[in-house]
Amino acid sequence: MRVTSSGTARVTLPTDEQILIAREFDAPRDLLYKAWTTPDLVKRWWGAKRGEVTVAEIDLRVGGKWRYVGVMPDGTEVAFHGEYREIVPNERIVSTEVYEGVPQPAQGPEVGTLNTATFVEADARTTLTILVEAPSKEVRDAIIESGMEAGMQDSLDLLEEVAVSLR
Repeated sequence: MRVTSSGTARVTLPTDEQILIAREFDAPRDLLYKAWTTPDLVKRWWGAKRGEVTVAEIDLRVGGKWRYVGVMPDGTEVAFHGEYREIVPNERIVSTEVYEGVPQPAQGPEVGTLNTATFVEADARTTLTILVEAPSKEVRDAIIESGMEAGMQDSLDLLEEVAVSLR
């Protein structure tokens, strides 16, 4: 299968606390949304070919929780979780995201990001934008410096493959 948009996500930093990711996919938005929100399909793209996704739990409702876990080839476990804040099927998902490898405060809310994913279709192609809002410039910079972009590009390439395979 040929991926027509490989590695084309654009990453910008609109403010000191934000990361904006935008990418066009060769798939209609209902299929892209399905690939984004269905556990068995998430397992096929989220790991970015860097390991095996062992957990993809999705309770797709406002207040529902999600959690993804990947096991890297060296056995290291990488896990993220969050809560859905807003859901407009096939259009928009707002959720929190917490990387489980970062120590969290004993008191108060978890330190993570607020992510808004927007799906816009034109001519059977879909533009996905993801606005990541961090609590501080330091957290935003740590995310960028973690090497997230390379993994994200690979994950989004696989997301497109999965969405196209649903046709």
